Amino acid sequence: MSDITTMQPPVPPANDPYYYGWRYVQRSTPEGGLIVEQVPLTFDDVIHPQEGDQVPHTPLHQRICKYLVSVLEALLADNPTAVVLFDCRIAWDVPDLRAHGPDVAVIFDVREKRNWGTFDVVQEGTRPALIVEVTSPATRGGDLVTKLDEYELAGVPLYVIVDIIQRRGQPVPRLLGYHLVDGAYEVLASDAQGRLWLEPVGVWLGVADGQVTLYDKRGTAIADYVELAAARAEADERAREAAARADAESRTRAELEARLHEMESQLRKLRGEQ
Repeated sequence: MSDITTMQPPVPPANDPYYYGWRYVQRSTPEGGLIVEQVPLTFDDVIHPQEGDQVPHTPLHQRICKYLVSVLEALLADNPTAVVLFDCRIAWDVPDLRAHGPDVAVIFDVREKRNWGTFDVVQEGTRPALIVEVTSPATRGGDLVTKLDEYELAGVPLYVIVDIIQRRGQPVPRLLGYHLVDGAYEVLASDAQGRLWLEPVGVWLGVADGQVTLYDKRGTAIADYVELAAARAEADERAREAAARADAESRTRAELEARLHEMESQLRKLRGEQ
């Protein structure tokens, strides 16, 4: 279990009622009309969200989640029953356990892929094999303490936390992993490089140069779509430049051969050979 036994959520600033986020609620007016109000979220709302809740995230948080989702989707593209959900609500089959909205959830044995707002494990007949949460300053305690207990209760086999901490004034990710053993979470041991083995998807998760990185079984880093697209664009540009150089060289060679043929023809004329 977590080495952090208590972690109180930050108190929202008085001038920022939407510190944790907001939701839109439809209310009836005394006159019989309807109005839509923007209602601030609480810490508990973020841990147990409703569909449509708006929770702000930092660019770092978004970048890590997008990288994990894009790579995991690519790795599982050949499995028609696997889905990778981003910020999707998960409803459990455990009495009194309210739904969560994990950053990343990997689920197998899905009968039919749909555009879920809430993934109901009872209705779908399967549950997440892996959940990854990326901490934010406002809700870090929820990921490290509350969700650790509740994902254990929900029977999530592997729970990984990308914990963003501050070192010398800079955000730095560290990895915490927990796997289910006989119904209880135990700490997932890392390898010599500090990487965690994500058994359900068959890859390593590590941190390199301050960046969260996935590695294949051989230890090769897996680039995300943006990096792959940039590398492909660079390769295409080099190919175009090489083709252009080859074309220019071909034209130059053709021009030289034509000039040489013309000079040889003129020389034959001077010699009276034509």
